[in-house]
Amino acid sequence: MSRNPEVLWAQRSDKVYLTVALPDAKDITVKCEPEGFFGFSAVGVQGESFDFTLQLLGPIVPQGCKTNVGLRNIRCSIQKEEKGWWKRLLKSEEKPAPYIKVDWNKWCDEDDEESSSDLASDDDNPEYAEDDESSDGEGMLYLPDLEKAGGNTGTPGAPKY
Repeated sequence: MSRNPEVLWAQRSDKVYLTVALPDAKDITVKCEPEGFFGFSAVGVQGESFDFTLQLLGPIVPQGCKTNVGLRNIRCSIQKEEKGWWKRLLKSEEKPAPYIKVDWNKWCDEDDEESSSDLASDDDNPEYAEDDESSDGEGMLYLPDLEKAGGNTGTPGAPKY
């Protein structure tokens, strides 16, 4: 019996991005068909089978589908046949399966696409291709220790900001 891995998705006007959370996967197979069919299968670290199929909202370009295999996940970039924003990932209007979730780290609103650093260059972007670092600090900003940097420590004569 096969299981479903967690799948995160995000989009741009020209692509859909799927990240399959499956550490140390083997025998990975990805199928993209023009009518919007996407299929995935792999074997997990303990020999268990994982697979899923999705009927995407719109048609896709199979030659424009790229897969990057990392240590902790598999990332798929799927080219849409027609440029434009999809109102949802799947053709079905039913609620998607619980293993499919929005990838808020990569999400971009339609009006933000022009101004954001475009993930469309992901195919050449090593950060997108191999993001196998621990995600514990992802999205965190580095804030220096203001006390050591001479910030306001409450001491008389210290500069006030």
